Amino acid sequence: VQVVESGGALVQAGGSLRLSCVASGSIFSINNMGWYRSAPGKERELVASITSGDSTNYADSVKGRFTISRDNAKNTVYLQMNSLKAEDTAVYYCRVTLPFSTYYWGQGTQVTVSS
Repeated sequence: VQVVESGGALVQAGGSLRLSCVASGSIFSINNMGWYRSAPGKERELVASITSGDSTNYADSVKGRFTISRDNAKNTVYLQMNSLKAEDTAVYYCRVTLPFSTYYWGQGTQVTVSS
């Protein structure tokens, strides 16, 4: 199974970005899909997650600004990020959870927000 993120970029504060993550390989079904981020000097944290039933969960710091969605036919999860702040600067990672709690990480995509 391969997990590939895309969409990271340098953006000004207040701007928007849309991250994408595609899972491929021997996949019968996907349970949860999630976005995490890792900033310098900080531990990796959950940003947002979405279940197979489209239930979502967000970190308090991004509620109202970020939206997670998924396209099951494409094994893809998206993260729409609006009103970006300098503190959103991080490497964003996608995690895909398959049945039996098997999960895979992507390689990460850099998001840099200039103030």
